[in-house]
Formats: sequence, structure tokens, C-alpha cells
Amino acid sequence: MKVHTAEMKVETRGKGTYEITDEITRIVRNTGVTDGQVTVFLCHTSASLVLMENADPSARRDLERWFDRLVREDDPDFIHTHEGPDDMPSHIRMALTRSSEVIPIHGGRMTLGTWQGIFVFEHRRDPHGRRIAVTVMGA
Repeated sequence: MKVHTAEMKVETRGKGTYEITDEITRIVRNTGVTDGQVTVFLCHTSASLVLMENADPSARRDLERWFDRLVREDDPDFIHTHEGPDDMPSHIRMALTRSSEVIPIHGGRMTLGTWQGIFVFEHRRDPHGRRIAVTVMGA
């Protein structure tokens, strides 16, 4: 069994979704693993990973707007606001989503659905550099 680890960085421009499918695909392909799995892990607590439709950007905009309504920045009950009004909401949004995804690899390719993509879901208003750890395991 092969195990390959890599790190990548995604520069966000603030709140929104940022597709990383192509970069993860390149990492998987470069390992030579034909059957196994890839784990993608986001090393942050104010952004997350989502598997989401990658054909129609309006699906992602709807997701982003829904999260803005679900976890509002103006909630007077938030205590943890050290880094601004989007501080605590970004942590809650991360906790409601995921920090990692595990995707099977068959025939040297990730087994994503036709319209599935892997996205960093940035929950902060300001730009950030997001570090992602990728582990590919298999034969």
C-alpha cells in the first residue's frame, strides 16, 4: 500500500465557496494510486469543506445565503467576538459542516458524482490563506 501526503494552500477573497477539485485531482493522479481513498482536511476553525454541485454557481450562492440567515452575525448572545462580528458565526458554520472529506479512488480517479466538486467554504469576510492537508492511500 502507498501512502502519500501533500499540503496545499487556498487564498480566499472572503466569504464564499472556492473549488479545489482540480488541485485534489492532480495530487491523486501524481501519486499513481489506482484504488484507495483520498482524505482532504482543512486545518482551520473558521472555514470548512463541502461537497457541492459544481455546474451551476447559483446552488452555491443559495447555500451561502442560507448559512448567512441560519447563523447571523448580529446575534447579541455571542460572547466570542474577539476578531469581529463574523468570528463566532464562522466557528458555528464550520461546526455545522465538515473539516474533512474522504473520497474513494477507483481506476486512478476520485469517484465524485457527475456534478460534485470539492470546495473550501470560507466563513470569514476578510481574505485568508487556508491550509489543506491531503492524504492518498491505496495501491
